[in-house]
Amino acid sequence: MDLSKLYSILQNEPEYRKKQIKRALFVDLVEKWEDVTTLPLTLRLQLSKECLLSINAQSFHAKDNESQKTLIRLSDGFMIESVLMHHKNGRNTVCVSSQIECPLGCIFCNTGMQGFKRNLTAFEIIEQVLYFARLLIKKNEKVNNVVFMGMGEPFLNYDNVITAIKILNDPEGFGLGARHISVSTSGIVPGIEKFTHENLEVNLALSLHAPNDILRSKLMPINKKYPLQEVLNAIGKYIKKTNRRVMFEYILIQNVNDSPKFALELTQLVKPFLGFVNLIPYNDTGKFKASPSQKIQAFKKILEQNGVTVTQRHKFGDGVHGACGQLVYQKEVPFGKPPLV
Repeated sequence: MDLSKLYSILQNEPEYRKKQIKRALFVDLVEKWEDVTTLPLTLRLQLSKECLLSINAQSFHAKDNESQKTLIRLSDGFMIESVLMHHKNGRNTVCVSSQIECPLGCIFCNTGMQGFKRNLTAFEIIEQVLYFARLLIKKNEKVNNVVFMGMGEPFLNYDNVITAIKILNDPEGFGLGARHISVSTSGIVPGIEKFTHENLEVNLALSLHAPNDILRSKLMPINKKYPLQEVLNAIGKYIKKTNRRVMFEYILIQNVNDSPKFALELTQLVKPFLGFVNLIPYNDTGKFKASPSQKIQAFKKILEQNGVTVTQRHKFGDGVHGACGQLVYQKEVPFGKPPLV
């Protein structure tokens, strides 16, 4: 799919024509311009030639059919991964990537193992949602939530991520409510500060994963540049300005960050922010192992006994290597690896 020339083609078109195209793309979810019969034939031919709507993708389903990972090959040959999660209540969440690989190098995460390539454009981010929306509409279902928790750090691709959010939120386009969109950051302070003033009711999550600087710097090297206190100061200002709660994400890794001591530290850290902690069962990547269920429950109990609101994420995507920390190109990809740069 290549919509890079769309705006220039539509530059001299009347406003109603732009609305027709927006509806065709994001409401009707057309896959071929020739099907948009409200447009003049000459415009359809031009769009068919210069703005391809086809998406070059390959999907993998988990055995329980609760999740589906998709590899999308972009026009320059690079590939990105995104995941569709089916919830038991019938809702569907798409987890999108914002970069090709990731520059942060968190040691528990596979995504950055091949090295950062580039940022995604806004349309390349939207393409991931479109792919799943097209599949779901055939079953009379739709995308209910979008989370920026895939490959990459959203706030290191700030402008394109915000543009994509506005397209998703546009009532004349996707029409996805802002509160159904979530952005997860590892703690990029300038990004949090900019996001504070966006006047968007989008959810913000902080990938915390450790309650102190020593452990967090070992797990997440970005903490050396933006230490916890600096990140939490920015989070505090965000909460004060927006009056919105922040989710603190915490992946539980066996014998690394899952002790009662760390649970108590985490309590002291997040309690002043009146946020909530989302405990995430780790998915084995070979280097680390998931905390056993009894340790997760013990960790959760300590938080709850100390007045912290806790949720525990359902373990999506493990069977298709699409879970937290696992997004990475797989050897079985049928259309090959991306080009080397």
